[in-house]
Amino acid sequence: MTPDAADTGLLAPGWAGSPAAAATGDTAYLRALLDAEAALTRAQAALGLVPAEAATAVTEAADPARFDAASLAERARGGGNPVIPLVADLTQAAGERYGPYVHRGATSQDIMDTATMLVAARTLEPVLADLARTERALARLAAEHRDTAMPGRTLTQHAVPTTFGLKAAGWRSLVLDARDRLTAVRDALPVQLGGAAGTLAAFTAYGAGDATALPAAYARELGLRAPLLPWHTLRTPIADLAGALAFAAGALGKLAADVLVLSRTEIAEVAEGGGGGSSAMPHKANPVRATLIAAAARRAPQLAATLYGSLAAEDERPAGAWHAEWEPLRDLLRLTGGAARDAAALAEGLRVRPEVMRDHLGLTHGLIVSERLSAELAPVLGRARAKALLTELARRTYEEDRDLGELLAERPESKDAAVDTDPARYTGSAGALTDRALERR
Repeated sequence: MTPDAADTGLLAPGWAGSPAAAATGDTAYLRALLDAEAALTRAQAALGLVPAEAATAVTEAADPARFDAASLAERARGGGNPVIPLVADLTQAAGERYGPYVHRGATSQDIMDTATMLVAARTLEPVLADLARTERALARLAAEHRDTAMPGRTLTQHAVPTTFGLKAAGWRSLVLDARDRLTAVRDALPVQLGGAAGTLAAFTAYGAGDATALPAAYARELGLRAPLLPWHTLRTPIADLAGALAFAAGALGKLAADVLVLSRTEIAEVAEGGGGGSSAMPHKANPVRATLIAAAARRAPQLAATLYGSLAAEDERPAGAWHAEWEPLRDLLRLTGGAARDAAALAEGLRVRPEVMRDHLGLTHGLIVSERLSAELAPVLGRARAKALLTELARRTYEEDRDLGELLAERPESKDAAVDTDPARYTGSAGALTDRALERR
């Protein structure tokens, strides 16, 4: 078995092979841990706390190819995290002269948290790129189908007409909400640096005149934010990241849920551009992209819940709460990254069938516009009589298999009402709302 066998995604087709998979794998995490260690030495060198040669030596030694991830994983059991064996190996790689400058003044959580922020930042870049692809494709669909009438469905039943353009504009609005939340989180991802108990005391002991300047220098080395305080037990960055990722997965899940309903055989108003096959039924073209997105949306809230639970972290370093974050956060990054990849492909390839939508507007024999007819008849007959008449005619439409408009035309009490039974002309402000939604950038 290869060292990376656990990262192949055999049971995770939603994220396997995605940019998020590459950005969160063991090799990527090892790189982030080494980057965090090397940057710490460089930050101290920038403030004159260690020789510049030490920063160069440690940075050169921090080459992921020189380290065995499988060995680190096995030895991590000894201290409960992979930083402890990594520091030992990096110290040896830096050599006798410069090894003592590795990890100087830091604690394991400083490096682990900072590496996690690096992994998140590197994962969010392709996620945001895929969200951008998704929203562009949905914008095209919304504009193209601005006035494409279709049945609106509430509680699984036909309600009143809407337009596919408005539905696509709504999907896009959620994608943009996800983009904005993830962008804000990405831009706020901080380094972690506090030392053993969040006081920066060791750095002062090593000669720092103002140890509070070191986190900012550290942040500059890594392209992350400098925190106001060490956040060993102040887990706002993790909670914010969890919330934004879970929201993004859920937002994409709404798109997937609608596509799954609308692509059912008996509905068939949309279809994925490239459906997946079945192992037993050659005729099937399954909505695989939507299925995988829906699976991610179902898992994401529970992963976020674990991360929110870790907010209740005791002391200056908790036993268990911090450790409980690592795997669910990586899973959440992977799930959301995979869902974003699949959403882009889904939106770009989605096939829309306006003629089927138009046919479905007639499935209820005109009852889909009963709300409109009620409003038009109420001034003529009174509200109570109009409701009673339409209730009676609604029953007869199914009993006699006749259209509501036809039955209404036979009733003398409705002859003075200007009724319009065309569903396509009862989409309200759907077009204007679509236009308004598409103005958002």
